[in-house]
Amino acid sequence: MTEESHPFEPFLPDGARLLMLGTFPPAEKRWSMKFYYPNFTNDMWRIVGLCFFGDKQHFIAEDGKHYRLPELKQFLAEQGIALYDTCTRIVRTTGTASDKDLQVVEQTDLQAMLRQLPRCEAIVTAGQLATTLCCQQFLVSEPKVGQHVGVSFEGREISIYRMPSSSRAYPMAVEKKAEYYQRVFETIKPKYL
Repeated sequence: MTEESHPFEPFLPDGARLLMLGTFPPAEKRWSMKFYYPNFTNDMWRIVGLCFFGDKQHFIAEDGKHYRLPELKQFLAEQGIALYDTCTRIVRTTGTASDKDLQVVEQTDLQAMLRQLPRCEAIVTAGQLATTLCCQQFLVSEPKVGQHVGVSFEGREISIYRMPSSSRAYPMAVEKKAEYYQRVFETIKPKYL
């Protein structure tokens, strides 16, 4: 078992109002691109396509195997959506991407990250372990899927929303997952909604 450091820089666009947190990227052999939620079978970018454009294929490239990364990054920056993960170093105990098979070596300092995002008003956690680690850092109880808890952080109020995992292993249709995420996107009032 080998220790892994996070392969991506935090995606922190100026003026970001929403920070989306997963746990840790899958192994590189599963990537379709060098960016967050890189496994093509992960539904995060289909969820975002449904929420903003009514089309789960919106960010999928013509080859049907990759995402249109430049367009995706530009869109996220325009909408004020930041991305990172709750772990910066892990060990995969079985070689899978499943949270249950991750040994956390180092958590992300989420408070330091929020200081880099002075306009951030909401955090989304995608999945159980991301939710647990985030809530532990802010000393709040974990909300149920689709719910949120509030936290006071250095003079501002931030909502932590627990969303369904975008992994196909999570037993929910992508359209249903999108309904949960839609509520959060509406809360931060992005330009397109």
